[in-house]
Amino acid sequence: MIKRIKFRTLLLGGFITIIFVVLLIRVFLLQVINGDEWHVRAVALWTKTVPIPASRGMITDRNDDILASDVPAYTVIVNPAVIHENGLGDEIVEGLHKILGKAEGELKALVTAKDKDGNYRTNREVRNEGWKIDETKKAQIDELNNELKVQLNKEKKVLETGLDMIKEQKRYYPKGTLAAHILGYINRDGEAVAGLEASEDSYLKGTSGLMKYESDRQGDQLPQANMVYKPAVNGKNLKLTIDDTIQYFIEDAMKETYEKYKPISMTVIAADPKTMDILGMANLPTFDPNTYWDPANEQKDFFNYAVKATYEPGSTFKIVTLAGAVQEKLFNPNATYQSGQIYVKGTHTPLHDIVRSGWGQITYLEGVKRSSNVAFVKLGSEMLGKDRLLKYIKDFGFGQKTGIELPGEVSTMINLPGPVEVATASYGHGVSVTPIQQLAAISAVANGGKLLKPHIIKEVTDPDTGKVTQSSKTDVVRQVISPEAAKETSSYLEQVVADQVIGTGREAYIDGYRVAGKTGTAVKYGPDKNPDYSKSVVSFIGFAPVNDPKIALIVIVDQPNDPKAGGGKVAAPIFKKIVSQALPYMGVPKATTKKTADGKTTVDRPAAPTLTKLAVKDAKQKLLNVGIDFETIGKGTSVIRQFPAAGTPMIPGQRIYLLTEETDKMTVPDLKGESLRDALDILTLLKCSVTVQGEG
Repeated sequence: MIKRIKFRTLLLGGFITIIFVVLLIRVFLLQVINGDEWHVRAVALWTKTVPIPASRGMITDRNDDILASDVPAYTVIVNPAVIHENGLGDEIVEGLHKILGKAEGELKALVTAKDKDGNYRTNREVRNEGWKIDETKKAQIDELNNELKVQLNKEKKVLETGLDMIKEQKRYYPKGTLAAHILGYINRDGEAVAGLEASEDSYLKGTSGLMKYESDRQGDQLPQANMVYKPAVNGKNLKLTIDDTIQYFIEDAMKETYEKYKPISMTVIAADPKTMDILGMANLPTFDPNTYWDPANEQKDFFNYAVKATYEPGSTFKIVTLAGAVQEKLFNPNATYQSGQIYVKGTHTPLHDIVRSGWGQITYLEGVKRSSNVAFVKLGSEMLGKDRLLKYIKDFGFGQKTGIELPGEVSTMINLPGPVEVATASYGHGVSVTPIQQLAAISAVANGGKLLKPHIIKEVTDPDTGKVTQSSKTDVVRQVISPEAAKETSSYLEQVVADQVIGTGREAYIDGYRVAGKTGTAVKYGPDKNPDYSKSVVSFIGFAPVNDPKIALIVIVDQPNDPKAGGGKVAAPIFKKIVSQALPYMGVPKATTKKTADGKTTVDRPAAPTLTKLAVKDAKQKLLNVGIDFETIGKGTSVIRQFPAAGTPMIPGQRIYLLTEETDKMTVPDLKGESLRDALDILTLLKCSVTVQGEG
């Protein structure tokens, strides 16, 4: 009996010892061998990580008007379990249907949703109609919720309705469709999809931060616990070169033509030809980036034809041929040729003017005004020749991307393999260009012969410090033609508009402003690669004022429903409407004319008014009223002195300089183009010492 007890004791003791050894080994494994791993798991359990989202940068126009920014948004959620418990299903379905417009059947499925075990779910988002709604709809949801709470309080003395909202952020475009193709949009998941939102996403999105701290079971921070804080870096702000007022002028002018002629698409771009800052860019059809998901939008609505599409330009391309011929001193406006048709060497099919019988023996200047294809074949093919024509085409920027800060820019190489291609390219057929390339080329003529890189981003700024981290400058790609050749070419293009009898661009004439421009009509080709004369791309390109260009503009209308409507009838009036609004808005005064006794028209030379002692804003308005350009010198609020002096007859295009302060640090105005005498007088106003070099 005693032996049996001893054996049991030994057996039990041995068993306990084995268990103890196993426990010791287990503890050793957990604390020593795998200690680091379990420590990481433990830290993860008691460490709470709270993300700190970065704010996306704003996009503004050149005057700091907001075009895109982050705003509060709210996502509607429902709790089917609570809704079922309180019997509010019908009321919530009806209310959300009225506010959000979501189908009642879909709402009913949401508020009665169950899991795989047959239990009512506790959290369902109302997508897509209830996803990231604005403040207006939020207020309506709040009102519905309050009504339901009043009902519940009367019946069950509870306030939980099962209807709630989560506060979030969303991208908002306060001006709707304005500049939609420039801006692009952010989708509901916060992803940049198109436009500058996508191409400049690395600048705009910023870097999210976080906060880590040790917490208790409820998630509250433990006293004296370690905390890691990484602040969010907000996205940079983009200031664009566009002016939202000019952008509005563009889009408003396009709508009337779009409704009248029902084209496939329309594109308009405006730029400052001296800097190639884009002042406005628009396409039709368009879309509202706030409601990009609307089924009414088609894929073509999102396409930015200004940089992503190539087209055959037709006669607007003649500007290149004309400028090249002028530069090479081959263009004699008074020389004559036989219009109507012309044979290219080695061919038996003639190339025709738009009027096949022509206008007889006419001067080359008349040929430019009438947009004679024959005149430009002779200039481009016979006078310039293949090599020189191709050189000017490439020098003006065709066949290469402009480098504008917009995604998806395309370009097509231009080669002229044979004499027919050289001849047709001379008047803009058989070549493929983009609208932005065309605008850069006409701007080179306007600004004195310099091809400039176009810009649509003016500045990148840090939102926290306001410091400008990047800014655009005027980028000269190359000098294409001389200033003298550019001025002469401009004078011929001005007559295309000014001649109200035969000028093809006469519909772009603006009383009081000197306008230069060129129309274009290119016939489209059918599936059999033969011309389809019922379909065309019509356009107008030009700039104003000729003596001091402030705006260059291209208008393209793809396939208007009137096959007889060319660029002069369809596109030129759009140019006229936009520019006639934009120039006064930009502070460019009109020139005035008067008839003399012998019936001749002369420019009225208004006398410089008295402006000293006036407030600067009053002086500016007075000058605008009488059609005199001006520039202020200094940052004062009233005029101290002026040049020219009061009563001096003003030369057309001359400006008045207004001195508004006298300090030791004054900015010298741009005096290029002023006479030496005027420049000396202006600098005398500033009390500057002057050294003159050269003559003239």
